[in-house]
Amino acid sequence: MYRKITHFLEVWKVSEHRKPLILQGARQVGKTWSILEFGRSHYENVAYFNFETNPRLNKTFEENISPDYLIPILSHIAGQTIVRDKTLIVFDEVQLCERALTSLKYFCEDAPEYHIIAAGSLLGVAVNRHTFSFPVGKVDMMTLCPMDMEEFMLACGETALVEQIKHCFDTDTPLPSVLHDAAMQLYRQYLVVGGMPECVMQFAETKDYILIRHTQDTILAGYLNDMSKYNSLNEIKKTRLTYDNITVQLSKKNTRFQYKLIKKGARASEFENAIEWLCLSGIVSQVYKVEQIKKPLENFRDIDAFKIYVSDLGLLCAKKNLAANDILYMVDDINDFKGGMAENYVNVQLSINGYKTFYWMSERGAEIDFIIQREGQIIPIEVKSADNTKAKSLKLYMENYKPAYAIKLSAKNFGFEDGKKTVPLYAAFCI
Repeated sequence: MYRKITHFLEVWKVSEHRKPLILQGARQVGKTWSILEFGRSHYENVAYFNFETNPRLNKTFEENISPDYLIPILSHIAGQTIVRDKTLIVFDEVQLCERALTSLKYFCEDAPEYHIIAAGSLLGVAVNRHTFSFPVGKVDMMTLCPMDMEEFMLACGETALVEQIKHCFDTDTPLPSVLHDAAMQLYRQYLVVGGMPECVMQFAETKDYILIRHTQDTILAGYLNDMSKYNSLNEIKKTRLTYDNITVQLSKKNTRFQYKLIKKGARASEFENAIEWLCLSGIVSQVYKVEQIKKPLENFRDIDAFKIYVSDLGLLCAKKNLAANDILYMVDDINDFKGGMAENYVNVQLSINGYKTFYWMSERGAEIDFIIQREGQIIPIEVKSADNTKAKSLKLYMENYKPAYAIKLSAKNFGFEDGKKTVPLYAAFCI
C-alpha cells in the first residue's frame, strides 16, 4: 500500500540538514510498517530495535548513550553491522526508554552520518507526563495519521479515478456522473473502514466488513488498555468517560463539546486533563472556535469553546456500533449522526493535509464548520452530509468577511458559482 509519508522520508534521507527523526502517531496507524518498507527499499540493511518486545534493550542505554559506545553493542544485538549512511537504525516504541530518546541528541551532535528513526505511539503523553529529557532542536519530527481518502482509493486500485478527481478539483469541472457515483460509494465505504492500514488492507483483499469490525474492536480495546497503562490512576476513569462521550456529542445538532453531557454537573477542571491525554495520544483532536477572522487565527481562538473529533472514521463507526449497511446506504435511522460524521471526516482529511482547523459562530448562532488558512487566505468551509447545500450561515459569513472564496463540501459534483467552490465529500483530500 502506498503511504504519502514515503515521500517525506525520501526527502529526509537526502537532506543536508537531516537530524534523527521522531515519527509519532496513534497506535496502529502504520508507523512501523511505513518505516520498515522505506528502510528495505532505500537502505542496504535495517537495524530494528523494539523497546516493548525486548525490554532488556533499556539496560544498553543505562550506562552510556554516546554513539561510539552504542553502535558496536546495537550491531551485536541486531546481528548485523550498522554502517554509516547505509543502515537505517529504527528505535520502535521509544517512549518506553527515556535514555534512548535522549541519545538522539548525541547522534545529532556527534554522529550525524547515522540515519535513525524513532517511533512511538504515546510519545506526546510520555513526554508531557514524565521527566523526559527531550532532545529539543536535535531531532526532526513528523506525525503519521491514519490513511486519508486518497490513500484508501489507491489501495482499492482506483489510481485513474484519483487523478480525475484531482483534475476536476483544480478546474472546477464536474466529474462524469458514473464516476461521481462510484466515488461517493467509495466515500461511504471509507466511513465504514476508516484509515487504519490493517483495516484498509482487509477491505481491499476481502470486502469483509465483519472481519474489519473485529479488527477495529481490537484497536479500540488497545486504546482503552493504553488509557490504563499510560495514565495516572485518578485520570483513567475520566479519560474513558470522555472518550465514550465524544461519539455521543457528535450525534447532537450542535456538535460543540459540552462537559455537562459527560456527567451531570461536570466542569472543565475535572475533565481537561482527560481531554489533553486523548489529544496527546493522537486519538482525538480539538477544533476551537475562532472569535475574529484575522491572521493568525490561533491568536483569536476561544479556549472555552471547542469541538472534539476522533482521528479515524472506521473506529468512530465501530465505537457507535453502526452496521456497515446503515452507512453504505445512509439510512434514515442514522440521520442524527450523519452531520457529525461528515464533519469528523472532513476534519480528518484537513488535519492530515497539515491544516490547523477552527470553526466560527455568530452571536445569533450562524455557524461555519471549518475556518482554515489556505495559500495565504482565510477560507470558510461548509460541510453538508447530503446534496442539500442551502447554507444561510455561509451567505452571512461571506457578506460580513468577504473571503476570496468559500468551499462547500457535500454530495454534489464539482463546480464554482457565486464565489463558492463546490467540492464532493470524497475530494476533501484535495484541499
